[in-house]
Amino acid sequence: MKKISYFLIVLTLSLLSCKDNKKETKTETGTETTTEVTTTEKFVVKPEATSVKWTAYKTTEKTPVGGEFTVLKFDEKSGNSPEEALNNLTFSIPVSSLFTNDDVRDGKLKESFFGAMLDTELISGTITSSNGNYVASITMNGVTENLPLDINITDERRVTLTGTMDLKTWNALDALESLNKVCFDLHKGPDGVSKTWEDVAIEVSTYLRKS
Repeated sequence: MKKISYFLIVLTLSLLSCKDNKKETKTETGTETTTEVTTTEKFVVKPEATSVKWTAYKTTEKTPVGGEFTVLKFDEKSGNSPEEALNNLTFSIPVSSLFTNDDVRDGKLKESFFGAMLDTELISGTITSSNGNYVASITMNGVTENLPLDINITDERRVTLTGTMDLKTWNALDALESLNKVCFDLHKGPDGVSKTWEDVAIEVSTYLRKS
């Protein structure tokens, strides 16, 4: 009887030990499953949440004239970080969407400035990022050149990219002269000199949604 009792005790302990191991295995498997099911939130940049504003300058005092493009076309893009979401974002901007809240000025810009360029329908490009540095490769007037961009990210959601275009880089000085002719008197300052500056400040703003 002692031998049988001893055998039963050992068998019971073995079974209990096996059950504990199975519980631990289930727990570990459950943890792994939970980890696999949990997905990383992605940052999403959408055209409808993105704006392109610009500031040009007139008169020798460099008086700012602001405007924007109301249409920006690109495919919705996502990434695991703001940098990844914005990297290799290819876009196009219809020149017809130019807006300054002044119909007369809008007409002059479209006809005498952009209308004096090559490929006047669209401005296109690609934004790339590397190690926190952002560049927009912009095609305008049949010329493709890089525009370095400064970036500001608020709470990893609100993104502002800024840069300054030198129109000479895109061979657009003839178009600038064409614009200055039709705006000659309007671009005069107190000194009586009519001037249209060749640098244009660009600001791209977007809100990165999470998915």
